[in-house]
Amino acid sequence: MEHIFTLMKEQVLLSLQDLWKSIVNNGLELVVKILITLLVFFIGKKIIKMLLGTVERAFNRGKMEAGVKGFLLAFMRAIFYIILIWIILVQIFSVKDASLVAVLGSAGLSIGLALQGGLSNFAGGIIILLLRPFKVGDYIIYGANEGTVISTDIFYTKMLTADNRLVVMPNGALSNSSIINTTNETQRRLDFNIVVSNTEDIDRVKKVLNVVIEKNEKVIKEAANTVFVNSFDTGTITMGIRVWVKKEDYFTGKSELLEGIKKEFEENQVKIPM
Repeated sequence: MEHIFTLMKEQVLLSLQDLWKSIVNNGLELVVKILITLLVFFIGKKIIKMLLGTVERAFNRGKMEAGVKGFLLAFMRAIFYIILIWIILVQIFSVKDASLVAVLGSAGLSIGLALQGGLSNFAGGIIILLLRPFKVGDYIIYGANEGTVISTDIFYTKMLTADNRLVVMPNGALSNSSIINTTNETQRRLDFNIVVSNTEDIDRVKKVLNVVIEKNEKVIKEAANTVFVNSFDTGTITMGIRVWVKKEDYFTGKSELLEGIKKEFEENQVKIPM
């Protein structure tokens, strides 16, 4: 392994020495080449933009999923720019293919070792696109964050939370972690607890809570909704509530239920420990 690194190092040094000699001996020519390089890069950039635009329109006509489209466009952009830089080095600066391959190989190996996490994220992005545990527009829960997926790029996936925070998640971690996708199902279950005084009659509290559930329009009445005793604590009874709502009513449904419970408790004089 050390022998390989030594040979690559010697090849890189020879290439750099040749480049330096060229700079010293051909100053004016180098200026011209730099100007031509800038022109070629500018034209190449325009061509790349045009090609990517054409490809994107083709993807749109084919109704390609947004996450797959974004990943492929980012990957193609990187490849096009690598080709452009290769053309500039070989055609304008007359860098030999063998020398360039040696330099790029050495640089690629060094960068690869330094950016193992980046390569892992790239592989993770491919896994996500192949297995498709989620797509752009899905509402997912990942660790302590949850929100709507807005893009999947080469290395990262971006998610917008309900309070408008942008969360950038590495694809490598996503592909190796548990993700909850709430978009695949049409219904979600609301689970929460209500604490009442231990002097309250349990059956009466259940009846009041069931009235709130029946009155709430967002609760799916045909589902297996339930009210139960969750636990007993010092001076209190914790009542558990499980109700089903449409996924789009998840947040508003819970808020309305809590508001309804507060009003019904006040009307029926159910004591809530303070």
